[in-house]
Amino acid sequence: MSAPSQVPESSERVDTVDVAAAATEGRSDAANRSLRQIAWQRLRRDKVAMVSGVVVVLLILAAIFAPLLTKWFGHPPTQFHQDLIDPSRRIPYVDPDNPELGVDRWGGISGDHLLGVEPTTGRDLFSRIVYGAQISLLVAFLATLVCVALGTLLGIIAGYMGGWVDTVISRAMDIFLAFPLVLFAIALVGVIPEGVLGLTGNGLRIGVIVFIIGFFNWPYIARIVRGQTLALREREFVEAAKSLGAGNRHILLKEILPNLITPIIVYATLLIPTNILFEAALSFLGVGINPPTPSWGKMLSEAVPFYQQAPYFIIFPGLAIFITVLAFNLFGDGLRDAFDPKTSD
Repeated sequence: MSAPSQVPESSERVDTVDVAAAATEGRSDAANRSLRQIAWQRLRRDKVAMVSGVVVVLLILAAIFAPLLTKWFGHPPTQFHQDLIDPSRRIPYVDPDNPELGVDRWGGISGDHLLGVEPTTGRDLFSRIVYGAQISLLVAFLATLVCVALGTLLGIIAGYMGGWVDTVISRAMDIFLAFPLVLFAIALVGVIPEGVLGLTGNGLRIGVIVFIIGFFNWPYIARIVRGQTLALREREFVEAAKSLGAGNRHILLKEILPNLITPIIVYATLLIPTNILFEAALSFLGVGINPPTPSWGKMLSEAVPFYQQAPYFIIFPGLAIFITVLAFNLFGDGLRDAFDPKTSD
């Protein structure tokens, strides 16, 4: 009988060495990756965040290219089509060429009007929603920029300087957080005269709304920045910079601020949807953007009297706000998890 075949010991040792080398190389690659590379890999694995990020990009592109989208798929947002509307019930006909067929509760959706037309005026709903994205995203981004700039500046100064400076800024945070923001915005928009700083009409309205949101919401991000700065100022690299004679300005701008970029970006992403909702609320209450300029909040306000006869009129603007806010929130959550050092790879 032939002896059973055996695997040589040298082969087993080679396999063990190869596995150990591969494991060591994997650990070395992980150690050599930067924080951004690690965060990007985590974010790519988060399918919900990636899909939300794609939706956010598409929304931004839709707002930027609203004139082209309107030209290709709709009609000018302020153009009336009252020939499509039943004058007695003020909602669109099923077939304008055959008025005896009655009215269409779903707005006369067709190839010419992808989302139908508004009651009473007959304006193209698709075009108004696309142009409304311009206003909502413009206000949200500008207000977030103001909020982040003020919050970062005051938060980093409070956290680094400490003492009476920290006390004064912290009490200022408490005062600003106590403001009834919506009531203050309604009052301020109503009393500011035309022509302030050379702005009139919707330019003035947008400027006022951006100022109110940004100037009175900075304490939220300032508290986060202050807390991070309190921890960073005790780190070794800050002590080393001080020992080398670096001044406060250098330490704040070159040592501490770069380490705050990640939490600032993450919080700003979560702040944008809040600002979108605030702008929509002001427009809904009638103190936002002046008509006939499209605004999602104003469209919802105008849809309230028709929610039974024409439910589509309230559904589509509501969906636009819901999808936009949800996409930014989910993407912000994904960014936060990706940059969280406690998250496992």
